[in-house]
Amino acid sequence: MRFDMQMTRNDRRPTPIQFSLGLAVLLVGLLFTTHTSVAQNRSVGSVGLGGQIGDPSGVTLKFRNPAGVSYDFMAAWDTGDFFFLNVHGLLEKHIDRHNNVHLFYGPGGYIGLRDRGRRNDDDSVFGISAEVGLGVILEQFELYGQLIPRLDLTPSTDGDVGAGIGVRYYF
Repeated sequence: MRFDMQMTRNDRRPTPIQFSLGLAVLLVGLLFTTHTSVAQNRSVGSVGLGGQIGDPSGVTLKFRNPAGVSYDFMAAWDTGDFFFLNVHGLLEKHIDRHNNVHLFYGPGGYIGLRDRGRRNDDDSVFGISAEVGLGVILEQFELYGQLIPRLDLTPSTDGDVGAGIGVRYYF
């Protein structure tokens, strides 16, 4: 007997709205369990390293600047056929009195390689994107959820929206 653990396009996945609502419930629940202000543990120049699952999934590196633009880099893959590197310049707005919960948003771009299978016609992709999300600070960790609208500019114009949840550890 063979078990195939790969997901196919026909598998039932949550819609972006269901995913967003679930993420919002999780983050609001974390908000009510966080009692002390730990945002001060992260200072200008703090480096956060972590991972994200979703569409895309990947490894993330964030250079934090609470007084200005923070930079978020990600090496990611998207449903197994697209590997890309992206960078976003992000602004943060704290939305609770303890500075533990913040909204982040900003523009960015990406470059990647889309694997088209056995036909040897892989595409190099370049595009612009945006990132908007909600983060919760717990000690040295940041838990976050985000939406990432993307617009491919090459080899053809095409749009997509990604979403993911992740965690970063700040050094």
